[in-house]
Amino acid sequence: MKRLYIHSDPEVLVGKPVVKGTRLAVDFLLGLFAAGWTQQEVLDNYPGLTLDQLHAVFAVAAEVMREEALYALPIPSEAG
Repeated sequence: MKRLYIHSDPEVLVGKPVVKGTRLAVDFLLGLFAAGWTQQEVLDNYPGLTLDQLHAVFAVAAEVMREEALYALPIPSEAG
């Protein structure tokens, strides 16, 4: 589904992934949620955005996290 809604083009925002047909970058929209915006606030403030497109933004974020290898490593304490 996300392939229908998320697009990357070097001519639009230097190739950042955006919601297709907009200049709304995936990272920008995720940042709104990180800042405390609700789904309804995002949809109200960007009326051209659909719920399916917004779900695609989350699908992209989930895919990126699955592909990244993030491991918590212990930090050795310095001997004093």
